[in-house]
Formats: sequence, C-alpha cells, structure tokens
Amino acid sequence: MYLDAQQALHCQGTARDQGVGPCAVKHHFPSPVVSWIEDLSSFSNVSFSHDSEYVDEQATVSVGQSSTSSNLHDMQISVRLTDEFMELAKENTSNNLETCGILGASFRDGTYFVTMLIIPKQEGTAHSCQAVNEEEIHAVLSEQSLYPAGWIHTHPSQTCFLSSIDLHTQYSYQVMLPEAVAIVVAPTDPNRSYGIFRLTDPGGMEVLRGCNESGFHTHRETTDGSPIYETCSKVQFNPNLRFEIVDLRSSA
Repeated sequence: MYLDAQQALHCQGTARDQGVGPCAVKHHFPSPVVSWIEDLSSFSNVSFSHDSEYVDEQATVSVGQSSTSSNLHDMQISVRLTDEFMELAKENTSNNLETCGILGASFRDGTYFVTMLIIPKQEGTAHSCQAVNEEEIHAVLSEQSLYPAGWIHTHPSQTCFLSSIDLHTQYSYQVMLPEAVAIVVAPTDPNRSYGIFRLTDPGGMEVLRGCNESGFHTHRETTDGSPIYETCSKVQFNPNLRFEIVDLRSSA
C-alpha cells in the first residue's frame, strides 16, 4: 500500500494493533526475492564507470560472520520490501545515484516487525545519500507508534558493504535501537547483491562512538579484535507480513 505524507500523518491506530498473524517463516541466504536484482532486465544494460578518485578503505575491511547474540530480539521483514524499494529507486539507480529509505517497526511478542518503509526527501550522489527534512520522518514514525528499526540504501555501482559514512549512519540508528539494521542493495555486485548488517557491540559501537570525523575516512581497529560490523542472523524474511510505503518525496 502506498501512502503520501498527508495520508500517513492521519492514519489511525498504533503499530501494536496491526495484524501480524502466525505464519511460517523461512530464513533465506540469499533471499530468493532479492536475487531478482541480478537478472533484472532494466539494469542489465547499465554500465557505470567507477570514479578512480573514490576510495573508501572501509570496503576492504573484513566483515564479521552472522551474529548469534542472544541479547537481541528477532526482526521480521517482508519478502517484498526490497523488491518494492528497488522499484522506487529505479530512476536513481539508472543514473548512478544512491537512494535511501527508513524502516519503521512495531514490537510484538518479543519480535520487531518492519511494517513501514519511508522514502524521505533526500540528496544523493554515486557514493552517498542523505535524508533531509528529517522531522517528517519522525512525525510519521511517531504518529504510527513505530520504532526506527534501521535503514535501506542502494550501492548502484559499488560492491555490497558499509562505507565509513554508512557506519556513522548506522551508529545513529543502533544507538537508539540495538536491533536496528542497515540493508545494502548492490545490483552490480557479481558476488553479493544485498546484505543486512549491524555494527558489532561493543567493538564497532565503541569505535564509532569515539570517531568525530566526517566524509570518507578510515577507522581504527576495535579493541577486542572483532570486525567493526557484521552480517545479521536474527533477521527473517516473512512472506505474509504486510507493510506500507510512505514516499515523502512526493509531498509538498
């Protein structure tokens, strides 16, 4: 379901009232729904020239394996969410511009359910994207009593990883909600078309907490020797989970 900003701000009910019934959940690596990106005809003829001046050493940092932390609650995401997001990002992706979206989740029976995808007004380049008018995002989440459960963004011509800028963005979400995730969709990466990541805790969180740099830069190693971020394991793709899309770019 698509809602514009005005409709979203007048929706009735709270996240805990939304219908999320019992359903069979499978954990896909990779998700069969996300794998469509590799064969999507609209992107098959897109060719991007990589900027030789763009260097982010974070891309070469090893990523930790799936976390099995028992301290985190499970999270469920619709199998359709990434599909719908890539359709909304299609024009930007074709123009080699990143696109970002915000995940809103309800909490029920010990699990976070991502029931809203917000596409904010934003500014994007080939290597970064930044939401603007963030008060609009907070208004939608507050009206629907949803938690900011993380974000999703594209890497149109880069591989699937979290850049140094992405790490700081993820820190801002994860410091509010430890379960918050960063989903990266990289349609031109031949090895990994998508990834769901979190900063390691305490390792990565400690590094980002003490970093005041901006732009693309390197980060020091963690004190415990762990990677700065890792692939999530406690995220499940749910074929029956309903979610709404609020595209704030279309609002006045």
